[in-house]
Amino acid sequence: MSGAAARGAGRDPGLQPERTRLAWRRTTLSGTVVVALALRAASAGGLSAAGVVACAVCCAWWLGFLWIAHRRIRGLAAVSAPGAPATSYAVGAVICTVAMAVCGAVLVGAG
Repeated sequence: MSGAAARGAGRDPGLQPERTRLAWRRTTLSGTVVVALALRAASAGGLSAAGVVACAVCCAWWLGFLWIAHRRIRGLAAVSAPGAPATSYAVGAVICTVAMAVCGAVLVGAG
């Protein structure tokens, strides 16, 4: 048996999807913490109109990311050998993440 075949023989194909599901869950948890900190930052110095709008937008982007992550996690659980995520999921996750970072920067700058 060659080296690559020997390494692949003991590989459990169920571990990679599980690691990917856990990574999506960790990322959604991180996003939840970001939104909670954004809400705290917006309310720390009193509620300004810009802070409320930035929090609302941040929450909307977080909900979008949560929806994308939930769909991806369900997709991973539905099949035994999942493929790569759809391009729309990957692009959507990146857009939501960058938008939440921009909202955070606005909140920090406004504070």
